[in-house]
Amino acid sequence: MSKSVVVKSDLVNEINNTLGLNQREAKDFVEKFFEEIRCVLERHEDVKLSGFGRFSVRHKSPRPGRNPKTGIDVEIKERTVVTFRASNKLREMTVNYQPDDTSQD
Repeated sequence: MSKSVVVKSDLVNEINNTLGLNQREAKDFVEKFFEEIRCVLERHEDVKLSGFGRFSVRHKSPRPGRNPKTGIDVEIKERTVVTFRASNKLREMTVNYQPDDTSQD
């Protein structure tokens, strides 16, 4: 997986190749993994993946803003957002990442 963007089918193929699951089982595995994360976040609970990071649901209050194109003041409505905070281990890995010189996209 040395592309600049990894999509769900890439994850399925990687699981298929490394774990030996067939394509359908790998797809079901990836779908179930993301579905479980979605369900937990819908309940406004955190998802902590050790060595990877934490997904949290956060409520943002309304606030004043400005349309950058027109300069007109607008009210930014309150909303609920999902945030991700990378673990220290993941941050260290990405800071020290050296791209493979053999892959030229």
